[in-house]
Amino acid sequence: MSLPASYSRVVLAARPPAEVSPNDFRLETVAMSQPKHREILVRAIYLSLDPYMRGRMKDVPSYAPPVAIGGVMAGGIVGEVVASEHPDFKPGEIVEGSLGWQQYAIAQAADLRKIDTSLGPISWSNSILGMPGMTAYFGLFDVAGVKAGETVVVSAASGAVGQAVGQLAKIAGCRVVGIAGGEQKCAFVKSLGFDACVDYKAGDLDAALKAAAPAGVDVYFDNVGGVVADAVFKQMNFFGRIALCGSVSQTSLAAPEMGPRLLGLFVGKRVTMRGFIVFDYVSRYHIALPRMAAWLKSGQIKYREDIVDGLENAPAAFSGMLRGDNFGKMQVRVGAEKL
Repeated sequence: MSLPASYSRVVLAARPPAEVSPNDFRLETVAMSQPKHREILVRAIYLSLDPYMRGRMKDVPSYAPPVAIGGVMAGGIVGEVVASEHPDFKPGEIVEGSLGWQQYAIAQAADLRKIDTSLGPISWSNSILGMPGMTAYFGLFDVAGVKAGETVVVSAASGAVGQAVGQLAKIAGCRVVGIAGGEQKCAFVKSLGFDACVDYKAGDLDAALKAAAPAGVDVYFDNVGGVVADAVFKQMNFFGRIALCGSVSQTSLAAPEMGPRLLGLFVGKRVTMRGFIVFDYVSRYHIALPRMAAWLKSGQIKYREDIVDGLENAPAAFSGMLRGDNFGKMQVRVGAEKL
């Protein structure tokens, strides 16, 4: 296929002190590059937008380096190999990798994961059969060690990770309570088979949680932190486990909130709280992916994606996602699936 002479990319223009704005990014046009020895040129099709990217905009120590001012914004893509100087990758193959907010990218073989297109739509490789789905799978089964008969609570339950966590917990034989913002999102969560959903915007969160989980909480999968996490912490059972996946309620604050101040409860109740990063489990994706695909095929897992068109719309979609405007896994369709 013939390649364009130039392509678009989105770079970080400023480090926002609090809430992210589209003005914190800049759309650029750059000349097309050709792959050199053992390099691969990838055309982006779907760009994944995820809460962790907010942390990459801060110049603070973390598990991954910050994006430089003027650097391509970090993010995962699913795309097509369009030119290759590496023997293991051929034009036409579909791959996934952290190649950033851009229409084309030069990649190393170690940067890419080949996608088995027989497992489902390729956009799923950014969602239920990609990082969010693997986060749910390993966070629930490995980190939290969920067991049949337990009560599982998951925050951001309608989101990319949360909707998968709840359905996996139902498959494991648990009572599952979701926490989401608004009646519409809670209705969607319950349509996935959750036993209950608490609308954290409706008020009196403590009472609502007690009603939804009358036997207390054995496992809490935390995606948000803040006051929602504090409320769940109060309901934890003896020897409960908490999987710390994210703190999206805190990422855009100018100064972090105090807390949690309930850790004394953890001592008496012997509660375990553990943070984790899904990339620690990449070597075991091959175990989880066929299981997830089978559950999707059988209808035991349903999944919703929220896709906007055009790389130029990624900044607005990202800032909206951080506010909770999206409904399901947020992605940007950067290019056509087939040219």
